[in-house]
Amino acid sequence: MSQTIYLDWIQNFDLFLFDFDGLLVDTENLHFRAYQELCQRRGNALPWDLNRFMQIAHVDATGVRREISALFPRMVELEVWENLYTEKKAIYESLIEQGNMSLLPGVEPLLLKLASEGKKRCVVTNSTQKQTDAIRARIPALQSIPHWFTRESYERPKPAPDGYLKALQELKSEGDRVIGFEDSMRGYNSLQHAGI
Repeated sequence: MSQTIYLDWIQNFDLFLFDFDGLLVDTENLHFRAYQELCQRRGNALPWDLNRFMQIAHVDATGVRREISALFPRMVELEVWENLYTEKKAIYESLIEQGNMSLLPGVEPLLLKLASEGKKRCVVTNSTQKQTDAIRARIPALQSIPHWFTRESYERPKPAPDGYLKALQELKSEGDRVIGFEDSMRGYNSLQHAGI
């Protein structure tokens, strides 16, 4: 089956909403490595593999915090979680700077086809603008997406619908057929709560 035939389904929709981490770009391993390093800096070995990390992180917004607090209560008692999370973000951003990431299979042809067809499209992500800008600078195909709703763009993170509601408010025209893509229960619930 040719790529053109495979992508014919895009004609059924007018607005395409994409998650980012783990859906378009293979960054889940970088988030996991950042948490591993955060714990290692304090003498703790995080006893998860990548699959376990994703099971925890993809369910709800507080899963990783809850599980790390249960594993290493002393670490979390000694430091405010928000400070730990800020450090984790800095570690993650340093891993991005090393440039070890790529699009997931099938993403580039889809993005190029949407661009060539002039379809409305955007990313709605819990990642920050700084993080997404750094990744976009390293993966040229991401430049084809004209609209980005990062964590600074809306009030509550996924699974709340705020990011998707913001995207609909700014991009949806009357009669548009809308489709959203997610790779986690948090994201799926966010889409559902936004009526997508």
